Amino acid sequence: MSDSLVIIPTYNEKENISDIIDAVMGLVKDFHVLIVDDGSPDGTADIVKQKQSVQYPESLHLIQRQGKLGLGTAYITGFKWGLENGYDYIFEMDADFSHPPQKLIGLYNACSKDGADMSVGSRWMKGGNVKNWTWDRIILSKGASIYVQFITWMSVKDPTAGFVCYTRKALEALDLDQIRFIGYAFQIEMKYAITSLGFKIKEIPIMFVDREKGVSKMSMKIFNEAIKGVIMMRWWSFFNSYRKK
Repeated sequence: MSDSLVIIPTYNEKENISDIIDAVMGLVKDFHVLIVDDGSPDGTADIVKQKQSVQYPESLHLIQRQGKLGLGTAYITGFKWGLENGYDYIFEMDADFSHPPQKLIGLYNACSKDGADMSVGSRWMKGGNVKNWTWDRIILSKGASIYVQFITWMSVKDPTAGFVCYTRKALEALDLDQIRFIGYAFQIEMKYAITSLGFKIKEIPIMFVDREKGVSKMSMKIFNEAIKGVIMMRWWSFFNSYRKK
């Protein structure tokens, strides 16, 4: 039994899903993988089921949901499943190789050895970077990070990052049902919730590579949700707590 679960939400990722599972399973540390698929019409879930039965019957898991219910709810579903099934370290990761699988070990070590309650694969700290991005996307992402830091007072340099490890202790302390955002702002809210409860976050540098296969889910609508959502989240936190009662 591994102590670590990597949650990968999917929607139409047939070009990437087999390779990303193999990449995670091939690391020197033993990771289990949970795919949370939102009814992909391209057959992503069927590929996962085939790999389950043939290659990874004990370490690959699948939750199928009906329709696109949102990134945030996919991760919340995965968090609850991981906690119920005894994992001590639970990870968020994209299916498209924008998050380098080998860096899972660095995220794990930051929590298991260095005392972090949450570790973040950071594009915007020293040593981090992005590849295959246009200049305007870089400016937009960096600007969003500065904006979030200013509004929330968080010291996290890459608050919108989606490559993350949580300890069981941190997730169990959170009232996951209080997390309200399901899109891009979900990543910001989770870091803000962890910080507001006094937990320690550590960032490690990564090279974020834009996807080569499949279609990006990013849109201006999602970005705008994050911009407005940060102000709403900050206001809400003056009157409420993310701590589980």
